[in-house]
Formats: sequence, structure tokens, C-alpha cells
Amino acid sequence: MRLVTCLLFALLALPATGWSASDVRLSKGQTVYVPVYSNVFSGPRSLPFQLAATLSIRNTDMDSWLRIASIDYYDTSGKLLRRYRDMPLSLAPLASTYVHIEEKDVTGGFGANFIVKWQADRTINTPIIECVMIGATSGQGISFVSPGQPIRPGVR
Repeated sequence: MRLVTCLLFALLALPATGWSASDVRLSKGQTVYVPVYSNVFSGPRSLPFQLAATLSIRNTDMDSWLRIASIDYYDTSGKLLRRYRDMPLSLAPLASTYVHIEEKDVTGGFGANFIVKWQADRTINTPIIECVMIGATSGQGISFVSPGQPIRPGVR
């Protein structure tokens, strides 16, 4: 009985959320690579399934603003297609912004990506930067999310 009681107390002491304070990511800025799948192949390779893509940037810090310095869109071969920021965009605590690529826009191809650069005046919770892809045709739909990955900044 004593063993069962000890195990019960040990289980109750574990965090209910499944994460610890060491899992919280903090930074003053990052360069983030976000995969974009503007099409996927669900049948014969010659018939890709076109998808709309929405890049979502969410400031997860409850106290501090962040600045989005740049949002660049690259195609499968790594060629810069579009720059979405002429000037930095400030995001308030818990605020969000997005960039939408229409389903009919096939310029990015299967291996398209966004490079997002953000900065903050002090160390803050890192934002959630991800791309949501969705498409529907002939009664069939598909949707999924592609998370961003911090990378070492380049010299481009």
C-alpha cells in the first residue's frame, strides 16, 4: 500500500501540461525557414493537387512587441520570388499577421519556402511561425500545417 501511495504522489507531482520551463524557447531574434507545399502529388505525378498556403506569424509573448524585419518567398530552386515587407512590421503582444498565397499561384512549386526574420528589443518568447496549406477539388479536401525551423542567418 505504501508503494501505491508513493507512486500516486509522484504522479500528482508531474506537470499536467507535459512540458517544463526548460521547453520554453526564448530569443531576441531569429531567421526562420518555413516549408510551403503549394502542391502535393496525390495521384499520377503529372496531376499535382494545388494548395493555398497561409504563412502565420504569432507573437506568443504576453508583454513585449516584436518586429518582423522581412518575409521572403522562394521557389523550389531557391530563387527569390517575392518580398512581402518593405518596412519592418511591429506585432503587439499576442498579435498575429499572415501572408496568403492563392491556390492558383503555382510559381513556388513543391519546394517553396518562406524566410522570416524577426527581432525584439529584449529576450522574449519565440513566435509561432508556420504555414497552413489547404486545398479542395471534386469533393476531396486536404489541409496540414508546416512548422517553421530557426536557421543560421545567411548573407543574402
